[in-house]
Amino acid sequence: MARPLRIQFPGACYHITCRGIERRRIFASDQDREQFLALLAVSLETYQVTLFAYTLMGNHFHLLIQTRKANCSEFMRHFNICYTGWFNWRYQRCGNLYQGRYKAFLVDVDSYMLEVSRYLHMNRVRVRRMRSWSYQEQWSYLRSYPWSSLPGYLSEQDVDRVTDYDFLLDMVGGRRRYRDFMRDGLRRGVVNPFHKVKYRLILGTDDFVKEVKQYLSRVSRREQPSYRGLVTGSLEPEVVLGTLERECGISLESLSRRGTHGMLRGIIAELLYRYCEITQAQIGQILGGIDYVSVHQLRRRLKAKMTENTEVRERFTEIETRIKALCIM
Repeated sequence: MARPLRIQFPGACYHITCRGIERRRIFASDQDREQFLALLAVSLETYQVTLFAYTLMGNHFHLLIQTRKANCSEFMRHFNICYTGWFNWRYQRCGNLYQGRYKAFLVDVDSYMLEVSRYLHMNRVRVRRMRSWSYQEQWSYLRSYPWSSLPGYLSEQDVDRVTDYDFLLDMVGGRRRYRDFMRDGLRRGVVNPFHKVKYRLILGTDDFVKEVKQYLSRVSRREQPSYRGLVTGSLEPEVVLGTLERECGISLESLSRRGTHGMLRGIIAELLYRYCEITQAQIGQILGGIDYVSVHQLRRRLKAKMTENTEVRERFTEIETRIKALCIM
């Protein structure tokens, strides 16, 4: 069977779910869940992805995300590899942790975003043993369940560092309204919104599906698209490189040589990834023909250096400020 198409474009929102192989547990302890969220935070920052909601179950997880860049597959590949590697190391196992590829449903923000967030947050009480509970019992359980973004939607005291709450709260009208929205869903027993999925991967109105089809008709599936023109505030690589050359006083020719100017090469890689619609593989070609893994390593080492060294962090911020100014000119 052919793999399902991955529809990717800047600003796309997805409901992501991934299940353990043979339905086995992917979390054996709270430490596993804490590490899962810590690694998730790193991947979100690395790939410029926004997390709106999550729920961790015993043998699977749910995420509601938005990709600023067209990189859902890249983001999920990195994150799943990181957690699988950590889990295998911790429990002295090898092989796959997940059952096949993750599932990604493209979500129509205007029509289904709130519904998907509610379904995701209710998922914990949809297990068989809790279905017979009263909605008050289910609500009490969900409010206190620590491995979900729901508590942060109900109280500012329970916000976590990985979730962006403002977008959904603005849509519904604040925390009190979101609480009422959740309780109403439990009381009425709302239907799973994914029963309305079209073409096995799109949850949206007919107009939204039409727009997606029109977009796909313009983009070759055999190419790695840059999606320029669909992103506001994106820059051509030459603009970023020219600014960096002026600010740093180092020729681009010298920066492309391996083994030189490691920190500045990391700054270039990070800023090209953030502000230009190009892939890590394309950035690698700019930096002297290195592969995308090496580009990722450059970015990772830069972030570690910025954490340890105030001067490096301030230098990066200074250069990024100039790049940001170009985005709004």
